[in-house]
Amino acid sequence: MQHQPRKRFGQHFLHDRQVLENIVTAIHPQKEDNMVEIGPGKGALTFPLAEHLNQLAVVELDRDLISQLETSGKSLTIHNADALKFDFALLAEKPHSLRVVGNLPYNISTPLIFHLLKQAEKIKDMHFLLQKEVVDRLAANPGGKVFGRLSVMVQYDCKVEKLFTVSPGAFSPPPKVNSALIRLTPWLEPPAKTNNYQQFSRIVKTAFSQRRKTLRRSLKGLIHERQFIDAEIDSGLRPEQISVADFVSLSNQPQ
Repeated sequence: MQHQPRKRFGQHFLHDRQVLENIVTAIHPQKEDNMVEIGPGKGALTFPLAEHLNQLAVVELDRDLISQLETSGKSLTIHNADALKFDFALLAEKPHSLRVVGNLPYNISTPLIFHLLKQAEKIKDMHFLLQKEVVDRLAANPGGKVFGRLSVMVQYDCKVEKLFTVSPGAFSPPPKVNSALIRLTPWLEPPAKTNNYQQFSRIVKTAFSQRRKTLRRSLKGLIHERQFIDAEIDSGLRPEQISVADFVSLSNQPQ
């Protein structure tokens, strides 16, 4: 049965066999893995993954696509749900056991990653096909123009690895931009740990909301000069010039 891609769901179906093979190789599924795929679509990635797994869970919002998955003959546990509202922790009894994969719609990729990070203690790793621009921001190092709030918040929680780029022609319909595969592996213990996550988040958000300003100016009223000195951070720098560990250090300064 033909399925017309729906713009409101951000559907771009992957069809390039070599790209699919490369993705499966990167994920390296094992029989006993506890894996969930977000947005399986027509099953282009679902079915190759299922060949390597005893069981695969999928989360799909489009009911028309679910009917096709139900008749595929594969061993799938299908959840008709909005991934942004789905409780992924329900799929994992053990900590750091759930493997999450997906060709994510561009319009929900960032909020969905933040939704998953709230459940990071249950997740072993995540492999996502995303807009290349988003992947570049996620994997960015300090000092570059694309290093920002997304980079800091995700890198605090995860090891971030950009794996490879995928051209628009690998999808139907082709998107207007390149995509890339990324691996996010939640830290068992963050390399730098904040004592106050809310303060850390507030500092990062405030700093990058005025990224053209120096830290001294953008964080005025939130961080005092003495705290910059104690953290050994130059308050004359801009937010993209300091590291995740530096932001953590600022958040750990006594108020």
